Amino acid sequence: MKPFTDLTRLTTPRSIVIVGASERQNSQGRRLTENLMLHSAFTGDIYLVNPGASEILGQPCYPSVAAIPASGLDVALVMVNASLVLPTLEQCAAKDIAYAIVMTSGFAETGDEGAALERQITALCARTGLRVYGPNCPGLVNVNRRLGMTFSPAFKDDLNAGTIGLATQGGGLGRNVLQALAHGNGVGVWYSGGNECDLGLPDFIGHMATDPEVRVIAVLMEGIKDGARLRQALALARENGKPVVILKVGRSEQGVLAAQSHTASIAGSAQINSAVFRQQGCVEVEDLDQLASVAHLLAASRPAADAGLAIFTFSGGTAAMAADIAGAAGLPLAQFSPLTTEALRKLLPSFANIANPLDTTADILRDPDVLTRCLGVVCDDDRVGAVMFPIPMDYGEITATMAQAVCSAARTHNKPVVPVWMSRRMGSGFELMEQAGLMPFFSLTDAVSALRHLFKGETALPVVRSHTHEEPSRSGPVAISESEAKALLREAGIVVPQGALARSEEEAVGIATSIGLPVVMKVASAQIAHKTEAGGVRLNLDSEASVSTAYRDICLSVAAARPDAEIDGVLVEKMFPADGREILVGVHRDAAFGLVLTVGLGGIFVEVLRDLAHRSIPITPRDASAMLRELRGYALLEGVRGQPPADIAALESLLMTVSEFARQQGERLHELDLNPVWVGPVGQGAIPLDALLVLDSTTSIS
Repeated sequence: MKPFTDLTRLTTPRSIVIVGASERQNSQGRRLTENLMLHSAFTGDIYLVNPGASEILGQPCYPSVAAIPASGLDVALVMVNASLVLPTLEQCAAKDIAYAIVMTSGFAETGDEGAALERQITALCARTGLRVYGPNCPGLVNVNRRLGMTFSPAFKDDLNAGTIGLATQGGGLGRNVLQALAHGNGVGVWYSGGNECDLGLPDFIGHMATDPEVRVIAVLMEGIKDGARLRQALALARENGKPVVILKVGRSEQGVLAAQSHTASIAGSAQINSAVFRQQGCVEVEDLDQLASVAHLLAASRPAADAGLAIFTFSGGTAAMAADIAGAAGLPLAQFSPLTTEALRKLLPSFANIANPLDTTADILRDPDVLTRCLGVVCDDDRVGAVMFPIPMDYGEITATMAQAVCSAARTHNKPVVPVWMSRRMGSGFELMEQAGLMPFFSLTDAVSALRHLFKGETALPVVRSHTHEEPSRSGPVAISESEAKALLREAGIVVPQGALARSEEEAVGIATSIGLPVVMKVASAQIAHKTEAGGVRLNLDSEASVSTAYRDICLSVAAARPDAEIDGVLVEKMFPADGREILVGVHRDAAFGLVLTVGLGGIFVEVLRDLAHRSIPITPRDASAMLRELRGYALLEGVRGQPPADIAALESLLMTVSEFARQQGERLHELDLNPVWVGPVGQGAIPLDALLVLDSTTSIS
């Protein structure tokens, strides 16, 4: 796939043409001209085009792009009637202008006629080399350069620069993100590509992936024009250590329809989209607040792998509530070092709780200096990766003084300090912290939801295909979750149960009803190989109520049994009937013979009976047949006591496919465990119900 274009001439141009510059007050052409000429810090060449004006804001106008005396310019900003856009772009191409930002509406979002016009623009780009951004977009804003190539009247007010790169398809919601990040680390550059007839989200993400001024990429996505190109861009961001936070519109039927009418692109299956995002190491969020807050947190220093969250407050009840919410979400709580504990004991009264969560008691409100010193002690602890500071009430001037102490500590320590303003009384303390760039949350749940992404440190799961190789993000054997393992098996032609990953009770019920009851539900986590022991499996769920209950029970059981595990969600799959035989199919790496295929009686019996047969990979059809017949329990496959014969042919075919899958992975495959494989009566197939896949990311595929 072709590399991404360097968009430097688009984002930091030296020459700009405004086609549709206007003298008419409050018109979009006038606002565009004012934003560039009055409110931007642009020092390059500006050319105005308006056949009905001789000059605007003291700048001479040309009747057309063709009449401009210069050529080879960087960017043309096009704000003319839709019927005039194509001829204008033809003139831009003839003038060898590199980029055109078309803000005009009236294209694919309006129907077939507009879509046909848009296709002509795409064809023009392919024919001439002109790159087009838009149409139907609000323009492009480079806040770090104070450059507003946009008609938005809010440009001059939203100029808080920073290291967060933003790419959206809609304009209004993107402006919400800019304003949410109005203090502290803000949005450095905002791409809003509209209908994306040429340049689109993948191009913007791909450019930001290598932009040294961008540390985190935030994406607001309505539709997906080119899934393969998007995956390539997300992979490039991952390779360059740029976290990508995505809010995808279109997770419900109504959302899909709205997204299609807005951007005229395919919204796609929510479950598939989410799987791809997780596969590429992205963080998917659910609303605009999360998009801004998670991007804000990920732009800070990431916690060390063994660091945890410190909860710092002056209310015992608040400390307990915060710890409860954090624990339920699987957030690791830091254990203070002995030095930290001793320092806090010297600073705080004897009745304070010197532990995590830290309850300093309200006594600390009398002395802001002690608060600052205590917070500094906690921040200095290497075991602490971030500090959550819940503020349960507003005490007016007292809280404002406390907020100043919090801001002071945050400025002097390179760790996220996350205030949570829990009162509905908006006092001056809140404003102080917001203006200091601390971005206070309004609820503990929202704060914990954002912090979970900071500590989870989500990275891409290894993606393995026979025709390509992507460098892994981690070293050594890496177990991937069952849902991801099954996705790879499905790609290799192996049939796996119908199902999807749920992240809420509602999603679980929706998946179950869509695939048909009864279903099985299992925790999805790369760290939990034995799901049953962790309380992470529920079988034969035959009602929506039982599915909802099972989701809650699994989450609670797993959180108690494995609080250290990263949970991707709960896998909801079709429940297979009990008349099938259970078989184990596995692959491991032998020191002498390399990859070895194993088959045996599956389920719980494999560890008891040890009735197994082995072959080195690759195997032949004769090997597959012989392996099964070597098993002492082969008679169970043929049928005993009135049982019909099992689908032995399907099982042999599965062995062949698994062998080929393993061969294609080569040195990268560390372990594959399909147990149980459900083998139905003749004609019903052999289906892996569970899958464990471990990939050795220190090796490469030749």
